Amino acid sequence: MKLVILDRDGVINYDSEQFIKSPEEWKPIPGSLNAIARLNHAGYTVVVATNQSGIGRGLLDMSTLTAIHEKLQKMLLLAGGKIDAFFYCPHTADLKCSCRKPEPGMLLEIASRFDVDLNRVPAIGDSLRDLVSARKVGAKPILVLTGKGQKTLENGGLPEGTEVYADLSEAVNSLVG
Repeated sequence: MKLVILDRDGVINYDSEQFIKSPEEWKPIPGSLNAIARLNHAGYTVVVATNQSGIGRGLLDMSTLTAIHEKLQKMLLLAGGKIDAFFYCPHTADLKCSCRKPEPGMLLEIASRFDVDLNRVPAIGDSLRDLVSARKVGAKPILVLTGKGQKTLENGGLPEGTEVYADLSEAVNSLVG
């Protein structure tokens, strides 16, 4: 199985310091939906692994998160693509859970659910915690400069072997040609 793991906010859609709290606030980054469709057409299983502490903070509930993901799927369908599964951590950072990136729990759950070895699986994110989580499970960390990506790059300290691309579309070009 060819698998790719995507962070959501800042990679697929515009991010917000106030959190994405409704389907109306969810807006795709230009080119991201077509990039996911290209992954699908190249035979990749595409999963999202996203920290969603807005749930733990009481800013949105599960039905709203589901509605946001349904909007994403509907828009992807129009572009000829789909997300095969969504994995999320609803906890706030102070709970120190094992599923919140940079911890590897969410990615280990993906490995278990899909019965795959994550060694060298592309994991695309815009923050250091995405990249660190990927490295902890042996996945290939890929930074996009959308969302928090430019600031992440400027702050340095990227895990060894991190590839850097302007956006999801450029990252996908490197994977599928």
